[in-house]
Amino acid sequence: MARPDPHGSFDEIREEVDGHPMLSLFRYATPYWVPLALGVVSTMVNRVARLFPALLIAAAIDLAVNPSGTASSVLSAVGIVPAEPVPLDHTAARLDLLYYLGALAAGAYVVQSISHFGSRYFFQTTAQRIQHDLRLDTYDHMQRLSLDFFNNHQTGGMMSILNSDVNRLEDFFNAEIREITRAIMIFALVGGWMIYTAPWLGLLVLVPVPIIALVTAKFIIWIEPKYKRIRELVARMNTRLSNNLGGAAIVKSFDRYDVERDRVAEQSGGYRDEKIDAITVRKAFFASLRLLVGAMFVTILVLGGRDAVTAGGLSAGAFVTYFMFLRYLDGPMTRIGKTANNYQKAKSSAERVFGVLGYTADVTTAADGHAPDSVDGRVTFDDVDFSYSEGGERILDGVDLDVEAGETVGFAGTSGSGKSTLLKLPPRFYDVDAGAVRIDGTDVREFDLQTLRNRIGVVEQDPYMFSGTIRENVAYGDDELFRSVLANYDDIPAEVDRRVREAAEAAGAHEFVTDLPDGYDTMVGERGVKLSGGQRQRVSIARTLLNDPDVIILDEATSDVDTETEELIQRNLETLTADRTAFVIAHRLSTIQGADRIVVMDEGEVIETGTHEELVDRGGAYAGLWASQTDETAAQTPVGADD
Repeated sequence: MARPDPHGSFDEIREEVDGHPMLSLFRYATPYWVPLALGVVSTMVNRVARLFPALLIAAAIDLAVNPSGTASSVLSAVGIVPAEPVPLDHTAARLDLLYYLGALAAGAYVVQSISHFGSRYFFQTTAQRIQHDLRLDTYDHMQRLSLDFFNNHQTGGMMSILNSDVNRLEDFFNAEIREITRAIMIFALVGGWMIYTAPWLGLLVLVPVPIIALVTAKFIIWIEPKYKRIRELVARMNTRLSNNLGGAAIVKSFDRYDVERDRVAEQSGGYRDEKIDAITVRKAFFASLRLLVGAMFVTILVLGGRDAVTAGGLSAGAFVTYFMFLRYLDGPMTRIGKTANNYQKAKSSAERVFGVLGYTADVTTAADGHAPDSVDGRVTFDDVDFSYSEGGERILDGVDLDVEAGETVGFAGTSGSGKSTLLKLPPRFYDVDAGAVRIDGTDVREFDLQTLRNRIGVVEQDPYMFSGTIRENVAYGDDELFRSVLANYDDIPAEVDRRVREAAEAAGAHEFVTDLPDGYDTMVGERGVKLSGGQRQRVSIARTLLNDPDVIILDEATSDVDTETEELIQRNLETLTADRTAFVIAHRLSTIQGADRIVVMDEGEVIETGTHEELVDRGGAYAGLWASQTDETAAQTPVGADD
């Protein structure tokens, strides 16, 4: 697999497409073949109805207005109009024929209106359904991919795929399929009429069509790399904007407005230049097509006019109809280039969308996976090796650790020693390179993935808050409760409210929540920016407790809280870890001082284990960390503070 682009272009994702991307797109249309067929039929009927009035005008000129002795060939052949013109002195009959042709024209316009509605309705509503299915499937597949995918691809690029790329495919289905059907019908009907009426002139008009098709094919091949590049630049620009807007506080604090403007200008400028280049080529191509249509117009004006002047040539009505039909050919001929252009844009987007859908997760659930209702919580790390990338730096090296059910284990060590990485393995955020992680004796790779994660609760160092209320963020820990909160926002059921409050109380969050003006209905803002770090931690702990996991992992859950909050969480530690296995990573060793056992790690290895007292007495690495922190705390305590 190619290396991901750090700027978010997703270019390597194209390699994951299974087959031709546009064929994959059309497979999404298969369930909607009935409305699509109705849309195609409506478009065909509409084309016939739009051409019909021109034939009626020709019939009116030749048979009634200026009888020339030449019948309107097509309509007379099918019996719609008389085969012979009405004599000049039969005024009443000529008027009756005009009224009759007017009624047919009125009917044609009614059919036009109905078929136009049907064509637009069926194509546009079907395109919306395909768009919905495609976006939902892409999002669902994307969110189920391994964390490695999210580590290597940026949010702006993902949003570009889910929004602009999917929307472009919807536009292709909405407009281009209809236009292709329209072009085919016009070429068939108009070309057939021209050849039927004046074979040599009709062939003269239609001969350039294969040339246009060939030139268009060359155009598609030539412009394809440009549109790929444009999609990559869009993803990069979205990534840059997403990063800058998400880091607005950092930009402000360092006064980096000009630097960030320059970086956005560079990204936007690259996109602008590529787009201008593509526009120049595209418009030159379209202009060439129009020049070709103009040449055809002049040819018919001269040669067709000469034929009309010549005795026995085109009738006046047929000559006028030729020009009207030529105008109808103008659209499809120039549309060939636009459709080719839009096809290439859609193909570029389809490669990214179906590239994501073809991307396989590194961590997948086992077939007939182990799915117990609960686990005792014995966790075993058996000679575990791990690195974040193939051939990359080894983060864990031969870790052996056996944790009994219900045991609280604290982890200590310097930053980068592998503590957090080790505890990402039990819930299978990543899989081991060698060795095994077992829960109750079963390799975690043999579990049903969702069951495994339901049994393990994780509170991270920097917990993520969804934009919404505090109640919603706490209730997120229980699927049924969360759905109930969403469905009953204005009238929360008493049982739901009780369980949310109990979880918040256990996490030490209830007191600060009730002090807020809107209590549990307080909006936390994007990523929880309206809450302090300590408040986010407590809401995150409440969310995890609500899921009632059998194993809980606290990854420096008190790192961003003040001393008072840390003490509050420590007082509730017994509640947090009651009847469950607990792993607690702590920067401040006071947090894990009372753990049943403390594991000390360094450079991906376990170097010490024991209780707090045993490790301090041993005088090893932990004792040094403890002495360093206690000396620092003493130095920060004012003289006489305990007097």
